[in-house]
Amino acid sequence: MQRLGVFGGTFDPVHVGHLVVAVNARALLRLDRVLLVVANQPWQKSDRLVTAAEDRYALVAAAVGGREGLEASRIEIDRGGVSYTADTLEALVAEGELFLVVGADVANQLLTWERPDVVRRLATVVVVDRPGAPAASPALGAGWRVERVETPHLDVSASDLRRRAAAGLPLDGLVPDAAIRVIRERGLYARA
Repeated sequence: MQRLGVFGGTFDPVHVGHLVVAVNARALLRLDRVLLVVANQPWQKSDRLVTAAEDRYALVAAAVGGREGLEASRIEIDRGGVSYTADTLEALVAEGELFLVVGADVANQLLTWERPDVVRRLATVVVVDRPGAPAASPALGAGWRVERVETPHLDVSASDLRRRAAAGLPLDGLVPDAAIRVIRERGLYARA
């Protein structure tokens, strides 16, 4: 049975921190593949404008291109509407054993997600910790399968990257080169 990592997000834009998490989770948990699942309409970000899903998918596809075991996934885009992890896990469960990759901050919010019982039933939650930071214990309760992985911490923020791009500052070293090319070709995050 395939071991499949599911790493969802807005990826607005995708950056090197995302790739470090995906690569390390894959290696440390011996996952066959890690899907970087691009949210169509992220329910947590309904209070702000989000770059078009097709553009964010193009960024992720460019960023993971050629990286063994990493794949861009448009499953939530193709489904349409608001993106919920429970729906995505239900759609993927036939592909193998699922590992939902989340940051330590997100792990403590899982019980507030849409249908957390489905998430608990279908996936092992992989909590990504920063080196040197105290390991947060998600208060998930009984029945949750939890694995922890420690990955190198890179202090990169998508909101900061959008501001940098809008100000005409370089993204080099922060965003994969192929994704920077997509940003330029599509005129994403242009100066306001």
